[in-house]
Amino acid sequence: MRKWVFGLVGWTLVLAGHIDTVSVPSPAMKRDMPAIVVTPENSGGPFPVVYLLHGYSGSYQDWNRKADLAAESDRYGVILVCPEGGYNSWYLDSPVDPTSQYESWIVKDLIPWVDHQYSTRGNREYRAITGLSMGGHGALYLAIRHPDLFSAAGSMSGGVDLRFSTKRWEISEKLGPYEDFPERWKQNSIVGMIEDIPADSLALFIDCGVNDFFIEINRTLHRKLLERNLPHEYIERPGGHSWSYWTHALDYHLLFFRQIFDARDR
Repeated sequence: MRKWVFGLVGWTLVLAGHIDTVSVPSPAMKRDMPAIVVTPENSGGPFPVVYLLHGYSGSYQDWNRKADLAAESDRYGVILVCPEGGYNSWYLDSPVDPTSQYESWIVKDLIPWVDHQYSTRGNREYRAITGLSMGGHGALYLAIRHPDLFSAAGSMSGGVDLRFSTKRWEISEKLGPYEDFPERWKQNSIVGMIEDIPADSLALFIDCGVNDFFIEINRTLHRKLLERNLPHEYIERPGGHSWSYWTHALDYHLLFFRQIFDARDR
């Protein structure tokens, strides 16, 4: 895709990546699942891949509607994949809802499909994942549970402790009532999974706005990572739980991942 952009020196023709809306067979979900795949204009490849997760009540289309993913794909030389994550899946395989198996959909169905259909550098060293809010939790959750698939992960305004509210966001529909399964809620929260992160297994980037309602649980996650001496980048910036924050944060995350990918080529 090519488009004209007006700048200080007038109109300039710039390149922008190609956007595909795809339907992927998912045995885990027992139906075809949608996703958006954005590839750089330079078709040489192969390219690293960054999976980009949406938040609660959103859809796979959110990121493409709010951010210029075509330009971002070109700028950082990566394939961007935005999978459907459901209204309130939290990107886990629900033990109580057999129709909500979003961890398996992404790691067992989508990733192999993308690597087969596109010119990817199809190994963990060149695969990263990030997301916002519910998707921030999901990105860290999937990366921690599948270090064989991801070498880097990020979270923007992540809901990194599901116990932050045991009544909102219908999490009990996926994990069962907190009163009955408190340990299950803890084990599926990022702050409860720190012990599962092997040293130096993942490059982590966590950021949250200082006015975000999730700021304190992100500070707790940061503190727990420091206590375990696990390397990570942590940033607090002005802003709240909003798209203006997340679209700005996206550049930070993609630059972080791009620097990691480049370092592996040296």
